[in-house]
Amino acid sequence: MKILYIAELVGKAGVYAFKKGLPELKKRYRIDFVIACADGATGGNGLGRNHAAYLHKLGANVLTTGECCFYKKDLTENIEKIPYVLRPANFNPEAPGFGSRVYKVGNDKVAVAVILGQSSFGRVHGNNPISMLPSLLERLHQETPYVIIDFHAEATAEKRTLCFAADGRCSAMIGSHNRVQTADEKVMPGGTAVITDAGRTGSAESIGGCEIKSRLQEYFTGIPDWTRDAWAGPELQGVLIDIGRDGKALSIERIREKVPEAPQPETTAEDTVET
Repeated sequence: MKILYIAELVGKAGVYAFKKGLPELKKRYRIDFVIACADGATGGNGLGRNHAAYLHKLGANVLTTGECCFYKKDLTENIEKIPYVLRPANFNPEAPGFGSRVYKVGNDKVAVAVILGQSSFGRVHGNNPISMLPSLLERLHQETPYVIIDFHAEATAEKRTLCFAADGRCSAMIGSHNRVQTADEKVMPGGTAVITDAGRTGSAESIGGCEIKSRLQEYFTGIPDWTRDAWAGPELQGVLIDIGRDGKALSIERIREKVPEAPQPETTAEDTVET
């Protein structure tokens, strides 16, 4: 089973890079299943309902989110009806949506779950990720040996800790949120593929995928500005994971796919797609 995980899409450039880069990657690596982190796809923070539908149509089998999962009201109000969008599994059970699901892939099944870290998130708080991990994985393993976890966390130490806690219990533990691709991908002794952060999809010449000048200004003034898109050096980043029939990872490979510069900022699905 070949799983392609697309690192966090950031803004319109992220959606553009996903659209341009995914078809070639699927053809080159003969991908069976595509997971995309879309926590920053709409305006750099959150995921709108139209963008979710558009990215699914472009080829994302599953869209994962994180601390921004409920930032867009149109998605929050409809997330129960959208099986390909996942919010963190360690949220309060009363939160709308699903933190994990099992998806059909031909004659096989792939389980995907999102877990939110506890460090440095001020607006939302998830339950202890390590405490809930064993029961979550046991439940998913009852349906399939292929289990992928997206650990959306700020602190590197917290991510590394969960990688060790998950070794031998799932096929892959992929870090997200920091939007900077790390070079520590490996298959752990127990057969779990891990990486601290898969990176970002969008402008590589930016600060976290956002326009440089506006991000610098925020540090000086304390006033956030998410209205300016960065477009320079668009890339699709992520990881390719090859998994054996027993659910243990055979390999993990970092992906950095440059895409053509956009001649001008595109009108994206959030502006045009009706769902």
